[in-house]
Amino acid sequence: MASRVTFIGAGNMAGAIIGGMIESGFSPDDITATSPSDDILAPLRERLGIQTATDNAAAVAESDVVVLAVKPQIMREVCEKMRDAVQARRPLIVSVAAGLPAETLEHWLGGDLPLVRCMPNTPALVGAGAAGLYANARVDDAQRRLATELMEAVGLVEWVDDEALLDAVTAVSGSAPAYFFLMFEAMEEAGAALGLPADTARRLAMQTALGAAKMALSSDKPPAELKRNVMSPGGTTERAIEHLEQAGLRRILAEAMTACADRAREMADELGQR
Repeated sequence: MASRVTFIGAGNMAGAIIGGMIESGFSPDDITATSPSDDILAPLRERLGIQTATDNAAAVAESDVVVLAVKPQIMREVCEKMRDAVQARRPLIVSVAAGLPAETLEHWLGGDLPLVRCMPNTPALVGAGAAGLYANARVDDAQRRLATELMEAVGLVEWVDDEALLDAVTAVSGSAPAYFFLMFEAMEEAGAALGLPADTARRLAMQTALGAAKMALSSDKPPAELKRNVMSPGGTTERAIEHLEQAGLRRILAEAMTACADRAREMADELGQR
């Protein structure tokens, strides 16, 4: 029997995952999205042909999987209002909300539930996401496979065995699109300073990043070797890489990612106390 999946929340991330699920073979008839406002639900219903509802508890009562896709700041209220329905149905819970620990979510929903925490990133909106997943001890193998299928619909999935490692996932992929956007911004400015039209520099930088990522993903060679393959002795690339190394790029990235992971832990503590 097909799994019935309900998304609590109908924002951009929910819409991206639902679209990816349908493209990968899930039936729209088995997918429901909820929101207090039908004005938000109507575009999803019309574009994707899914079921929609404004009553979370009623939707949960018929679901095998419940995806929590509302803002962390309102998650407690949303969970507590549908607690009885969740406890009666006992579906797999998948949370894509940043910062909220599995134990906290489970407590708000009444406890003793199979729960997967997911740290996605915004490129999921274009089907090129990267997500880290963590499952609590009550998630069985079939539910783990189902959670993988849901998130693979919009990109790469990697599982971690320790929930605390989701903070590292946040630093490596969750927040990392912004690192690359900053690099594009800087390369555009530098290219313009060298005489290129800004939009030309921007497009060249973005396409080069896309190409480098595709090469790295399709190769069995580590990034260090791929980098060396581009560098001719005494050439232009070697000069640029030497300058980046001497300027401390590795240290700057490491410090930025540590700061990101530290803030993720702080947010989990703050949100868990609400």
